[in-house]
Amino acid sequence: MLNYIQLKPSTIKIALVLLLSFPLISSAQTVFNHVALCSKDLKKSNAFYTSVLNLKIVPNPFKDTVHTWYSIAPKIAMHVIQSDCSTAPKLIADHICFSVPSISKFIALLNEKKITYCNWKGVAGQVEHRVDGVSQVYIQDPDGYWIEINDAK
Repeated sequence: MLNYIQLKPSTIKIALVLLLSFPLISSAQTVFNHVALCSKDLKKSNAFYTSVLNLKIVPNPFKDTVHTWYSIAPKIAMHVIQSDCSTAPKLIADHICFSVPSISKFIALLNEKKITYCNWKGVAGQVEHRVDGVSQVYIQDPDGYWIEINDAK
Protein backbone atom coordinates (compact mmCIF):
# COMPACT_ATOMS: atom_id res chain seq x y z
CA MET A 1 0.00 0.00 0.00
CA LEU A 2 1.33 3.44 -0.91
CA ASN A 3 1.26 6.30 1.52
CA TYR A 4 0.95 9.84 0.21
CA ILE A 5 2.12 12.97 1.94
CA GLN A 6 -0.39 15.73 2.03
CA LEU A 7 1.02 19.24 1.83
CA LYS A 8 -0.75 22.47 2.60
CA PRO A 9 -1.13 24.85 -0.37
CA SER A 10 1.17 27.38 1.37
CA THR A 11 3.90 24.74 1.71
CA ILE A 12 3.56 23.85 -1.97
CA LYS A 13 3.90 27.56 -2.91
CA ILE A 14 7.07 27.91 -0.83
CA ALA A 15 8.52 24.72 -2.34
CA LEU A 16 7.74 25.95 -5.88
CA VAL A 17 9.32 29.36 -5.23
CA LEU A 18 12.45 27.68 -3.88
CA LEU A 19 12.64 25.22 -6.77
CA LEU A 20 12.10 27.90 -9.39
CA SER A 21 14.58 30.25 -7.72
CA PHE A 22 17.32 27.66 -7.40
CA PRO A 23 18.53 27.89 -11.03
CA LEU A 24 18.84 31.66 -10.61
CA ILE A 25 20.83 31.28 -7.42
CA SER A 26 23.06 28.48 -8.72
CA SER A 27 23.72 30.16 -12.09
CA ALA A 28 25.58 33.03 -10.43
CA GLN A 29 29.22 32.33 -11.11
CA THR A 30 32.58 33.95 -10.74
CA VAL A 31 33.77 35.50 -13.99
CA PHE A 32 37.42 36.16 -14.82
CA ASN A 33 38.00 39.92 -15.11
CA HIS A 34 41.70 40.72 -15.38
CA VAL A 35 45.26 39.78 -14.57
CA ALA A 36 47.83 42.25 -13.25
CA LEU A 37 51.61 42.17 -13.50
CA CYS A 38 54.21 44.34 -11.79
CA SER A 39 56.73 46.29 -13.84
CA LYS A 40 59.88 48.09 -12.78
CA ASP A 41 59.88 50.08 -16.05
CA LEU A 42 56.41 50.64 -17.52
CA LYS A 43 57.75 52.11 -20.79
CA LYS A 44 59.87 49.00 -21.39
CA SER A 45 56.91 46.74 -20.58
CA ASN A 46 54.61 48.73 -22.88
CA ALA A 47 57.10 48.40 -25.74
CA PHE A 48 57.28 44.64 -25.16
CA TYR A 49 53.56 43.99 -24.91
CA THR A 50 52.64 46.18 -27.90
CA SER A 51 55.49 45.28 -30.28
CA VAL A 52 56.13 41.62 -29.41
CA LEU A 53 52.68 40.41 -28.38
CA ASN A 54 50.78 43.03 -30.38
CA LEU A 55 48.41 43.74 -27.48
CA LYS A 56 46.14 46.77 -27.76
CA ILE A 57 46.23 49.38 -25.02
CA VAL A 58 42.77 50.29 -23.72
CA PRO A 59 41.74 53.32 -21.65
CA ASN A 60 43.26 53.40 -18.18
CA PRO A 61 40.37 53.77 -15.70
CA PHE A 62 42.76 55.24 -13.11
CA LYS A 63 43.99 57.93 -15.52
CA ASP A 64 47.48 57.80 -14.01
CA THR A 65 50.98 57.11 -15.28
CA VAL A 66 51.67 53.91 -13.35
CA HIS A 67 49.10 51.61 -15.00
CA THR A 68 48.72 50.41 -18.57
CA TRP A 69 45.66 48.37 -19.47
CA TYR A 70 45.52 45.91 -22.38
CA SER A 71 42.62 44.06 -23.93
CA ILE A 72 43.57 40.37 -23.96
CA ALA A 73 40.18 38.83 -24.81
CA PRO A 74 36.59 40.02 -25.10
CA LYS A 75 35.75 41.68 -21.77
CA ILE A 76 39.06 40.53 -20.25
CA ALA A 77 41.96 42.83 -19.50
CA MET A 78 45.51 42.71 -18.28
CA HIS A 79 47.12 45.63 -16.56
CA VAL A 80 50.75 46.27 -15.91
CA ILE A 81 51.54 48.34 -12.83
CA GLN A 82 54.81 50.19 -12.37
CA SER A 83 56.00 49.52 -8.84
CA ASP A 84 58.78 48.11 -6.72
CA CYS A 85 58.44 44.51 -7.96
CA SER A 86 59.60 41.37 -6.25
CA THR A 87 63.04 40.16 -7.29
CA ALA A 88 62.09 36.54 -6.59
CA PRO A 89 62.80 34.22 -9.53
CA LYS A 90 59.78 33.57 -11.74
CA LEU A 91 58.82 29.94 -12.43
CA ILE A 92 57.88 28.75 -15.91
CA ALA A 93 54.94 26.86 -14.39
CA ASP A 94 53.49 30.23 -13.34
CA HIS A 95 52.76 31.71 -16.74
CA ILE A 96 50.14 33.39 -18.87
CA CYS A 97 49.43 32.13 -22.37
CA PHE A 98 48.56 33.70 -25.70
CA SER A 99 47.84 31.94 -28.98
CA VAL A 100 49.16 33.05 -32.36
CA PRO A 101 48.20 31.84 -35.85
CA SER A 102 51.76 30.65 -36.63
CA ILE A 103 54.54 29.66 -34.24
CA SER A 104 57.14 29.89 -37.02
CA LYS A 105 56.17 33.48 -37.85
CA PHE A 106 56.20 34.37 -34.16
CA ILE A 107 59.65 32.81 -33.75
CA ALA A 108 60.86 34.88 -36.73
CA LEU A 109 59.66 38.01 -34.87
CA LEU A 110 61.45 36.86 -31.70
CA ASN A 111 64.67 36.28 -33.66
CA GLU A 112 64.34 39.71 -35.32
CA LYS A 113 63.94 41.35 -31.89
CA LYS A 114 66.67 39.16 -30.36
CA ILE A 115 64.29 37.71 -27.77
CA THR A 116 65.20 34.26 -26.52
CA TYR A 117 62.62 31.50 -26.30
CA CYS A 118 62.63 27.98 -24.97
CA ASN A 119 60.52 24.87 -24.52
CA TRP A 120 58.86 23.78 -21.25
CA LYS A 121 62.12 22.22 -20.02
CA GLY A 122 63.95 25.50 -20.56
CA VAL A 123 65.99 24.38 -23.58
CA ALA A 124 66.73 27.59 -25.50
CA GLY A 125 65.66 27.78 -29.14
CA GLN A 126 63.46 24.70 -28.89
CA VAL A 127 59.77 24.44 -29.76
CA GLU A 128 57.57 22.17 -27.63
CA HIS A 129 55.15 19.93 -29.56
CA ARG A 130 52.29 18.75 -27.38
CA VAL A 131 50.52 15.43 -27.89
CA ASP A 132 47.40 17.32 -29.04
CA GLY A 133 49.32 18.82 -31.98
CA VAL A 134 49.77 22.28 -30.48
CA SER A 135 53.25 23.84 -30.73
CA GLN A 136 54.43 26.18 -28.02
CA VAL A 137 57.36 28.27 -26.86
CA TYR A 138 58.04 30.22 -23.69
CA ILE A 139 59.42 33.73 -23.41
CA GLN A 140 59.89 36.18 -20.56
CA ASP A 141 58.75 39.79 -20.42
CA PRO A 142 61.15 42.54 -19.26
CA ASP A 143 60.34 41.74 -15.61
CA GLY A 144 60.88 38.01 -15.99
CA TYR A 145 57.24 36.86 -16.13
CA TRP A 146 56.89 33.72 -18.20
CA ILE A 147 54.59 33.77 -21.21
CA GLU A 148 53.59 30.73 -23.21
CA ILE A 149 52.92 31.34 -26.89
CA ASN A 150 51.14 28.54 -28.73
CA ASP A 151 49.30 27.91 -31.98
CA ALA A 152 46.14 26.40 -30.46
CA LYS A 153 43.11 27.08 -32.63
